Amino acid sequence: MIRIIRAFLDFFYPLVSKIFDKTTYYYAVAGSTNLVLGWALFWVLDHWVINRKTVELPLFEHPVHSYTVIAAVCGVFSFLFGFLMMRYVVFTESQLKGRVQFFRYGLSALISATVNWILIKLMVDTFAWNASLCNVFASVVVVTISYFLQRKFSFR
Repeated sequence: MIRIIRAFLDFFYPLVSKIFDKTTYYYAVAGSTNLVLGWALFWVLDHWVINRKTVELPLFEHPVHSYTVIAAVCGVFSFLFGFLMMRYVVFTESQLKGRVQFFRYGLSALISATVNWILIKLMVDTFAWNASLCNVFASVVVVTISYFLQRKFSFR
């Protein structure tokens, strides 16, 4: 599967080879794919699956905002998919052991998820903006932070 993904990416690489080196190109495509899949999953869960403002969870005394539950589900999906793409497609030359990469990726994902949650919560609760649109805006901020964390820390 990895060979198929890389062959697909390599087919289109000449179109951007003067702009990006191959690793940055792989990162941009893998990250964009992960981001768009996360947006789509958030939208589907928000509009079709949960489709209400609050959710009753057995572990919590009070109802939880649905976007909080949705963001958590999307975060787990993005974490697993993102790590696999970064480890096996993008940063294949990293000399770090897999468990070290996973731990560092986990730390950077925790930072990214926290920033994402704070931004969405602030925009939805304070400004009463649409949760799906807030998710998109927050994602732009988080992608920028995540790029530097992955490049300089998780897979150096």
